[in-house]
Amino acid sequence: MGNHEKSKLTIIEVTTELLKEYNGDTKRITSRLIAKRAGIGLGSINYFFGSKENLITECIQRIIHNILTSFTPEITDPAKEDGLSDQDRLLSWASQTFDFLFENQAIAKISILNDMQSYSTGSNSVYTQKGFALAIKSSQSEAAKKLLVFILVSSLQTAFLAKDAAKELLGYDLYHKTERDLFIRDTVTLLFRGMDRREDYTDEI
Repeated sequence: MGNHEKSKLTIIEVTTELLKEYNGDTKRITSRLIAKRAGIGLGSINYFFGSKENLITECIQRIIHNILTSFTPEITDPAKEDGLSDQDRLLSWASQTFDFLFENQAIAKISILNDMQSYSTGSNSVYTQKGFALAIKSSQSEAAKKLLVFILVSSLQTAFLAKDAAKELLGYDLYHKTERDLFIRDTVTLLFRGMDRREDYTDEI
C-alpha cells in the first residue's frame, strides 16, 4: 500500500472513530478535528475526498455496510430449516433492521438519504433487499421476491425518515418498539397478501 492509500485509509479510520465517538453528530466533527486526530494537513481532506461532507458520507456508508454484513438475525443460517413461514421469518428480520435504524438514527439518516440521491446496485439499501430476499424460501418467482423486498425496504426507510409525523400520517408512534413491530407486521402482511394475488393474476395471464 502506497503512502497516498495509507493516508486516505487513516483519514477514513479516524473519521469513523469520531462518528462513533460523537454518536453520528457530524456538526461536532470538523475538518480541523479530523486533520489533528489523523496527523495530516487540513488540505488533505479536500485532496482525497473533495469535502468533509463527502468524507463523512463515505465513512457512514462503510459503517452501515459493515454492520449489515455482521448483522445476525434470529435465524443465522437462511438455508437451514427453522420451522418458520416466509412471512414470519421476514417479519423477524425486518423488525430487527428497523430497530437498528432507530438505535443509530444519525448515521442511518445520512446513509438512507445518500442512497436515495445516488441509488445503485452496490448501495446499502440494495444490500438490505438482498438480505431480506433470503428469508423467502417458497417457490415465489425471483421477480416477485425482488419486488416485495424492494417495497418493504423502501417502506421502512420512508417511515423512518417520517418518524416524527408517523403517528399523524400512519397511525403508528414509531419511537415505541411495540408500535414499530405493529407497523412491520401490518406492512409485511399486506405485502404477502398482495404477492398471493399477484401470483394468481400472473397464472391467469
